[in-house]
Amino acid sequence: MEMAMTDTRLAKKIAFQILTHFDKSYRWFTRITRGAQQRFENGEWSATQQASTDRINIYETCVSKATADIYHQVEIHQQNPAFWRAMKDAYSLLLGAHPQFELAETFYNSIIGRLFRHKSIDNSVMFVLPSRCFLPGRDRDKVVNRFDTNHTVAQMYAAIFEIYRFKAPFEDKARDMAHLETALRRRLNTQQLARVYSVEMLKPVFYRGKSAYLIGRICMPDETLPFVISLHTNENNAIYIDALLTERKDLSVIFGFARSYFMADTQHPVEVASFLQELMPNKKHFELYMSLGHHKHGKTVFYRNFLEHLDNSSDQFERAPGIRGLVMMVFHLPSYGVVFKIIKDAFAESKKITRQHVKDCYKLVKMSDRVGRMADTHEYVNFRFPLDRIAPELLQELKETCASSLVITDDALIIKHLYIERKMTPLNLYLQQETDADKIRNAIDELGLCIKQIALANIFPGDMLHKNFGITRHGRIIFYDYDEICLMKERNFRALPKSDDPYALDTLSVAPNDVFPEQFEHFIVGKKQFKDILKELHGDLMTPEYWKSVQHIAAKGEITDFTPYNPDKRFARPTKN
Repeated sequence: MEMAMTDTRLAKKIAFQILTHFDKSYRWFTRITRGAQQRFENGEWSATQQASTDRINIYETCVSKATADIYHQVEIHQQNPAFWRAMKDAYSLLLGAHPQFELAETFYNSIIGRLFRHKSIDNSVMFVLPSRCFLPGRDRDKVVNRFDTNHTVAQMYAAIFEIYRFKAPFEDKARDMAHLETALRRRLNTQQLARVYSVEMLKPVFYRGKSAYLIGRICMPDETLPFVISLHTNENNAIYIDALLTERKDLSVIFGFARSYFMADTQHPVEVASFLQELMPNKKHFELYMSLGHHKHGKTVFYRNFLEHLDNSSDQFERAPGIRGLVMMVFHLPSYGVVFKIIKDAFAESKKITRQHVKDCYKLVKMSDRVGRMADTHEYVNFRFPLDRIAPELLQELKETCASSLVITDDALIIKHLYIERKMTPLNLYLQQETDADKIRNAIDELGLCIKQIALANIFPGDMLHKNFGITRHGRIIFYDYDEICLMKERNFRALPKSDDPYALDTLSVAPNDVFPEQFEHFIVGKKQFKDILKELHGDLMTPEYWKSVQHIAAKGEITDFTPYNPDKRFARPTKN
């Protein structure tokens, strides 16, 4: 049935209104992002954390407003498919020269998903596939500064800091420039320096936590190298240069999936993401968008990548390796680098929590500074899997544990609510399989550091069994099980009673929020050899005094800085007397 002229006008009107809402949301996003420089210069670290939370919340707020506007004008379920196709066509035309066209597509998808409760995915009415093939480089000059390398290294650095200026003074600029020159000359010999024809730097400064990064690359005829200048501020809010990073692995760690999103102000995110992927080809495009704070568009790009992978693979989804969780059912596709997590219908008796509590815990992590120790998770509703790719054993287990979250059609398994997370090797499996004593010791040291750093980020991990931690290919330990986390102030850390009576603990009055750190050694890791290493390296974890001291730090609002790269890369600074 052809649409009436009035319906066509309405479709175009709604399309225009959706884009207007998107533009408002991006201006709001940009306003918060641009404030990062001032917060960095002034040492406003609590405001930095609040800004990060506020920016995450922008998207849902704006989608809700846009959806409400549409409901006031359109009887959603009385419109035929032609109306929604016309609305998408009109929206596509509006995006012709839009600098954030890809983010605007995702915003549109969110509106359609909200209107139809994510019950169908149809490229004729939403942007399941992108509206255009983007070729990187067309707007590269809008996001990159290029610096002349025909003069001395010192002159090049001087030119860089003529462009990247801060209102705060440098602690010792001459010292820092000397450090930068020495570091570059150590990395490149005289012949290599002579072959450098350009240094390209992204125009936006990347702010996160207490750090700022100038990110670019050194260009030579046959290769490029990352070129990252890390800046911090001291207790007097004077800037100092902390490191020069020229290794891809260092850059990859900075952009790790367990870290908070950057504040990097740009009107051309697609070009910035493309440039970053040239620096880090092993990073997925969706990971880079997420790192820039565009986590919703990152989910869109992930889904497109996921569909492409399904088309080019044939393995089946199966239960993920490791011990079965008490709260989450976890499965994976062996050839793909993520896991899928579903909240079970019923929890074990030992878990005195609700489904909503689990959701709230995952949201708390999303809103917190993950300090490189808590995996980012991405929430989806009505996520579709091809039914013929689900292993029969997995399907049966899903029916037994998560039936309320499943919809099964002739050709699809639809999961009403799930989380997607980067795949890692569970620490308990790693310790079972690893035979190298140094690697085992490093992993257990990393486990202790992970727990401590999460606590300093004002999060009590709760269930610290080593099965709830994963190890990355860089040997870094990451926490990924959040159903028992809480803020540090919500626990009362106590000493065990001193008594000859073996049943003294049984008679002790224990409140729901009481925690006895002396018991941690009995369950964090199992084998005695692992316990002994953990007690040797991080014995303070088993004392209430340690946890109370961290509570005190959190209560004062102190923000701890966690340097993401190897401390050996840091430049020397005078120590305090």
